[in-house]
Amino acid sequence: MAKRKPTYFERRQQQEQVNTKAIAWIASVFAVLVIALSVLIILD
Repeated sequence: MAKRKPTYFERRQQQEQVNTKAIAWIASVFAVLVIALSVLIILD
């Protein structure tokens, strides 16, 4: 049985999943940096 080629929509959905994960990681790292800097400024 021949493998079915994924449709444009399916490929698009996979790409968006990766993008949302990347955005979530970047946002969490940015939030941690902001919190750390604010704590350092407050303690200073």
